Amino acid sequence: SRVIPSIVILAGGLSSRMKKSAGTASGVDDEMLRHVRERAKAMLPVGEGSRPFLDYLLSNIERAGYRDVVIVTAEGDSSIRSHYGSDGCPAEFPGLRMSYVTQGIPAGREKPAGTADALLRALVARPGWRGGTFTVCNSDNLYSVNVLRMLLDEKHPNAMIGYDRDALGFPPGRTAHFSVVRSDERGALVGIVEKPTGAEIAAHLDERGRVDVSMNIFRLSYDDIVPVLESTPFHPVRDEKELPAAVTMLASSRPGSVAVLRVAEPVPDLTSISDIADVRDRIGSHSSPPR
Repeated sequence: SRVIPSIVILAGGLSSRMKKSAGTASGVDDEMLRHVRERAKAMLPVGEGSRPFLDYLLSNIERAGYRDVVIVTAEGDSSIRSHYGSDGCPAEFPGLRMSYVTQGIPAGREKPAGTADALLRALVARPGWRGGTFTVCNSDNLYSVNVLRMLLDEKHPNAMIGYDRDALGFPPGRTAHFSVVRSDERGALVGIVEKPTGAEIAAHLDERGRVDVSMNIFRLSYDDIVPVLESTPFHPVRDEKELPAAVTMLASSRPGSVAVLRVAEPVPDLTSISDIADVRDRIGSHSSPPR
């Protein structure tokens, strides 16, 4: 059977950093603050004509050649589903078949169980993807058509993008704690170092002084990653099952199994409220607006 190019968009986080920063925001109007409190981050109206951020990511996804899109949403958040309509092809993106999976909050917890749990829920809901590969990414980063297509065309069943930290377009202080990607001389992933120290960053400079960082976009084999996701532990400090940890577990258990594709290009990112103005300025040049 023909494989449908597939992608999972992780939009189930509680946007706690964005919501926390709402109280100290300067230069953000009251209406935007209301949206920050009430909507998923990806639905903030930062584009032309108040288009939501997610429109631009979906536009790039469609142009890169993907067709089957699963969006993982948070329990109690209906902003994405109500905007694009229920399962099916939204009017703005006739090439995409969109569906939704809700990431609930487990009993006894105050927040979802993390991105590894979110992806596992999406894959359990998509048994038809068994035997194939898919891409997975965040909902609050605007990945380029170039990168999305690169992963779609990649021959390795498991791969990730290693971004040149200095080409991302962020001030240096912002990128200091981005996850560092360690690869071997063959370009295979050794591990992803979350919240790296200065010494760890220095240890991963290449001969030209480049540091590769992760922006949480991966191409994965369904059959390879599901058992790893099922056994991913909670992080001892952050108390979440994290997708980068799962990918590192896969790379560690099978050395050479995850390819690192090195890229140098910017990635507009909507993590905190202070990013809104920057994203508004940059969004048009990193995606063509949807039809």
